[in-house]
Amino acid sequence: MAVDLRTRLGHVELPNPILTASGCAGAGRELAQFFDVAKIGAVVTKSVMVAPRAGRPTPRMAETPSGMLNSIGLQGPGIDAFLQRDLPWLLSRGARAVVSIAGGSVDEYTELAARLSDAAGVTAIEVNISCPNVEDRGQVFACDPDASAAVIEAVRARVRYDVPVFAKLSPDVTDIAAIARACVEAGADGLSMINTLLGMVIDTETMRPVLAGVTGGLSGPAIRPVAVRCIWQVRKALPDVPIIGMGGVRTGRDALELILAGASMVSVGTTIFHDPSACVRILRELDEELGQRGIARLSDVIGLAHEPRGAPARRLSGTIL
Repeated sequence: MAVDLRTRLGHVELPNPILTASGCAGAGRELAQFFDVAKIGAVVTKSVMVAPRAGRPTPRMAETPSGMLNSIGLQGPGIDAFLQRDLPWLLSRGARAVVSIAGGSVDEYTELAARLSDAAGVTAIEVNISCPNVEDRGQVFACDPDASAAVIEAVRARVRYDVPVFAKLSPDVTDIAAIARACVEAGADGLSMINTLLGMVIDTETMRPVLAGVTGGLSGPAIRPVAVRCIWQVRKALPDVPIIGMGGVRTGRDALELILAGASMVSVGTTIFHDPSACVRILRELDEELGQRGIARLSDVIGLAHEPRGAPARRLSGTIL
């Protein structure tokens, strides 16, 4: 049975729900030798900043049980190079481009939003608010509802109405639903979750931190239960807001778990490092998982796990569950 995998990124329709996760595939160029990047829902770019950035000193990656720590420091060439080189390349391949942006101040986010709003071919903007606010003692935007809202409001004001704005949330907060609500009230069309969790590794031989930056972001299969919990909580609080789910997705079944929790789309990240074709494999596996269950439309199972146990079975595209 053919499964209808179409989904919506705000008001933009995507052919399927599988995206890359920001920071794990550059701007898609590295993956093009393994699969056609136009075949997946969209390529979410590595976070772009206003100016070129060298990132943090090495070592800045460390393997952990069922995961990986990274302390890259948002290395990148800046917005000028992105608009001149990376975005045109993505469009030439027929890919849909979701551009991740990051900044150290509201003004930097505003400048990036304005530059991208003037650029043709941007499908959506993902606002990476897991950055230190240099104007507020380095506090991370995503850990404060007011700071998060200030960034989203400024970005939404400068971006064309036809370009959806998604806020990328951090799990390192007490109440992620409160942050999500603040972002939506400030104008976010949707939410991306979760970003990495803050972690640390110490080398017991040198007796010093492994990463030069001491702490780093934990990703990989180890964080998937946290991602499921966060998506569940936000879907319950804001049932009509589209969610891009991410965190430890390795298989189509993993992707289905995030969708059942409430995600409309799923970004694939860390697993790309050892399986560059993971996005198309996971897309195929998700199609098979749905087909085996007699489900004809992806949209029928988004958030389905929220239905109470023992509730009457409901009809899904001709199949009763």
